[in-house]
Amino acid sequence: MSAAADPRAHRVDAAPAGLELTILMPCLDEAETLASCVRKAQAFLSGSGVRGEVLVADNGSVDGSQAIALREGARVVDVAERGYGAALMAGMQAASGRYVVMGDADDSYDFSRLMPFVDGLRGGSDLVIGNRFRGGIAPGAMPFLHRYLGNPVLSFLGRLFFGVGVRDFHCGLRGFDRERFLTLGLAGRGMEFASEMVVKASLAGYRITEVPTTLQRDGRSRAPHLRTWRDGWRHLRFLLVHSPRWLFMLPGATLVTVGVAAMAVIGVRSVNIGGLNLDVHTLSYAGAAIILGVQMVLFAVLASSMGIRNGWLPGDARNRLLSAITLERCLVAAALLFLAGIGMSLYAVFLWAARDFGVLDPSATMRWVIPSVTLMGVGGQLGLAAFFLEALRLPDAPR
Repeated sequence: MSAAADPRAHRVDAAPAGLELTILMPCLDEAETLASCVRKAQAFLSGSGVRGEVLVADNGSVDGSQAIALREGARVVDVAERGYGAALMAGMQAASGRYVVMGDADDSYDFSRLMPFVDGLRGGSDLVIGNRFRGGIAPGAMPFLHRYLGNPVLSFLGRLFFGVGVRDFHCGLRGFDRERFLTLGLAGRGMEFASEMVVKASLAGYRITEVPTTLQRDGRSRAPHLRTWRDGWRHLRFLLVHSPRWLFMLPGATLVTVGVAAMAVIGVRSVNIGGLNLDVHTLSYAGAAIILGVQMVLFAVLASSMGIRNGWLPGDARNRLLSAITLERCLVAAALLFLAGIGMSLYAVFLWAARDFGVLDPSATMRWVIPSVTLMGVGGQLGLAAFFLEALRLPDAPR
């Protein structure tokens, strides 16, 4: 496909080779603040002695931002595909520096004070992220919801899910080793790209550090491109999808444990708790909890297998665990569960026959019917999931 026919194609101006640092700014109609950002970045390079360049990844500006960037001595890459992540990926691919420091072109970050990022990268870190909560947030620089709800909650979930010690998951000022990050297969095209960088770096075992960073109120008169609820959901969705253990495994295992415990007790006799009688109706909900929980656990196994195959989850211990889950073992377990369910169903029919197939006492019969249906359902789930897992293990056909 030619560059002209590719909607993601972009123009790259020539740059000198052998640079240590590229200061990368994604840009979409930032004419009000872009010149100030480029000047500060240029001042940092000249004042620090770091050999580098300023690169503006323009995402289709119509306010003359490209001309401003060129006038101020920056290099410009035109990115046709819209999105924060799309602009940054194109800029990362076009960068000439060994290291890249990226930051928004809205004048909320001070590009003249980047030495902590460069020092961190020179010291062996693969990713250096700014921490605005440690560095200071100017009045009005961050919306209330972002400061006290969105950022803290999403950062907490990122630490919980992936064990990365980052307190400000979504700071837009960050530096990274270009070659290391080009191997990660970053694919996010929107604001979730910021989460993807941290998550995939953590899963790949990269060294991640934080440095205090100040956040100033941006210099734009228009509304920011960031949309609180839409982009917040995109970040949360990305975190959940890339953590099958927290999305599927742990909730599913909890449901199975609670359901089995309830079925083991109520399956024998009704239970009174503080005047509340739990009988066969509760038993049916216990069966539903088991079936749903098993399905979630199986989803976790399948998602992990797909993630390892596609490269967005590391192998390590997961590979050993998944290799123990073979089609033959699963089919044996599925058959045993299904046969146990059929056996309990036959006993329920025997009880019915003893009453000449007449009216039954639900409190007695359903204690056999509900567990039998649950066992057959779980057996069927396990058998089908085993074949799906085996299909995921098939080698890719040559193309």
